Amino acid sequence: MTGQDVLAGQSVALVHEWFGATGGSEMVFRRIGEIVPHAERFVLWKDHDAEEPDLRESWLARTPLRYSKAGALPLMPLAWRTLSRERFDVVISSSHAFAHTVRLGPPDRTRYLSYVHSPARYVWSPDFDGRGSSPLLTVPRRVLQGVDVRLSRHVHSYAANSREVRDRIARYWRRDAVVINPPVDVEFFADAPAADRGQPRDYLLGAGRWIPYKNFDLIIAIAAAAGLPLVVAGSGPEEANLRRAAERAAVPVTFEVQPDRERLRRLYWGARALLFPVHEDFGIIPVEAQACGTPVVGLRRGGLLETVVDGETGFLTDSRDPDAYRPLLRRVTELPRERLAAHAAWFSAGEFATRMAAWIAETTR
Repeated sequence: MTGQDVLAGQSVALVHEWFGATGGSEMVFRRIGEIVPHAERFVLWKDHDAEEPDLRESWLARTPLRYSKAGALPLMPLAWRTLSRERFDVVISSSHAFAHTVRLGPPDRTRYLSYVHSPARYVWSPDFDGRGSSPLLTVPRRVLQGVDVRLSRHVHSYAANSREVRDRIARYWRRDAVVINPPVDVEFFADAPAADRGQPRDYLLGAGRWIPYKNFDLIIAIAAAAGLPLVVAGSGPEEANLRRAAERAAVPVTFEVQPDRERLRRLYWGARALLFPVHEDFGIIPVEAQACGTPVVGLRRGGLLETVVDGETGFLTDSRDPDAYRPLLRRVTELPRERLAAHAAWFSAGEFATRMAAWIAETTR
């Protein structure tokens, strides 16, 4: 933590898309709030199970659209432009859809900063996220792309959560961005009880949301090809499909539904390796695993190029063939656990707070 409010004496609005119970973007939002604790905090809506006080919701929260992100998507830019009549000295957005288009004062009097988790994947990157890949959505997607660019010209400075996202910002919005990796609670995951540290590392682990682009079906296939037991931790709409795939696998597959942090930490410490064959924007889970001394084996794409040192803290491949992972998984025992934990420390919450506070201070002078 920085130990001081970097924007003391100025009126500040901190805005985020929709606020769920858990997630990497919500954690970033909270951490920014700790750097600017007096900020008014706005969201489109928050989930009913999200225990987060003092969030001011938009008018979308009073409509049935709060239950349908896809249905609300075309109205999100309007919601951000009609969020409040209040005016602020500084507006900081935490954006993975249209939050960076928010206006709470004229740009010549209000300073606009945006921390970007990714330009909306279903609008700009349908090859990554199937939610926007239908040919029927080609025209609406192009319209939303134009709206996204036009309504964000007032942003004075961007920060990206990874080099991958910085490159997307340059490609889609033609804007520069500084890279500030998101905060990971590496201290918690590294500081495991002795009982957890002493576990035999005798299974592979897949962790995260059970949605199509996370490739949990491929994770099951990799474990089967390697002939190693697998634990699948998380939750999501793909659960039934994944359980059917697990029944067909030639290895034991155990499901851990919505493990809490202590249980997830124990799972990391007991795993031979984390399987992460995903093209991710950044990827907090691989950093948590490395903090526990658990190597990562995944795709040479996206955030893993930043969070994994190939050959030192894990192994990366360009292949999606399950057999290509088998020789890599045999080599993970060669990697020194201490090196993994030291690398993970670069992504700590303290590092994030220092860099974020410096960016806010520098861009609001």
